[in-house]
Amino acid sequence: MGLHIGSIAPDFSQESSERVINFHEWLGGKWAVLFSHPKDFTPVCTTELGAVSKLKGEFDKRGVKAIALSVDGVEDHHKWIKDIEETQNTKQNFPILADGDRKVAKLYDMIHPEANDTLTVRSVFIIDGNKKIRTTLTYPASTGRNFDEILRVIDSLQLTDNFKVATPANWKDGDDVVIITALQDPEELKARFPKGFRALKPYLRLTPQPNK
Repeated sequence: MGLHIGSIAPDFSQESSERVINFHEWLGGKWAVLFSHPKDFTPVCTTELGAVSKLKGEFDKRGVKAIALSVDGVEDHHKWIKDIEETQNTKQNFPILADGDRKVAKLYDMIHPEANDTLTVRSVFIIDGNKKIRTTLTYPASTGRNFDEILRVIDSLQLTDNFKVATPANWKDGDDVVIITALQDPEELKARFPKGFRALKPYLRLTPQPNK
């Protein structure tokens, strides 16, 4: 099954380090970041899980729940969590799916046979409150993810859902944004963007971030 931006995130029921997760029920109306790990007790994954735990406050501010996946079992997860907490100086605060049967990995196409035919690559799915996939990212097993970038993408998605803007290259929260080209009516422009805008080209108009 091919998953694309705009696809409904597949539902599943799977064991985790906390309890059995019925995914759509667990999501409720929240956003989520689902991200996979090749296996337990690996160095890069250990740093990633610690990093996400430390960012819990940032995810909470955005109404986002984190959930990880590894192909090992619950017993190994619990042992690994002790290592994560010890080495990363944090408390594990989100579930890790125990995907020993690769059920979720197959649903979300997390196994890339050309890279490894049994272990997951570092997949990331950003899922919105309507259970739609909004962003997919795929990293090789050797490269740790930048979770500040994942937060930046969530900021962009949540901003552009509510205002007729897009975010330019290297944008971060608080920077100027781009007015979408479909918006041309002068009166609507004035109403939507009372701080005004700079037209570098007719199709390239910059305005202060409207929710700041």
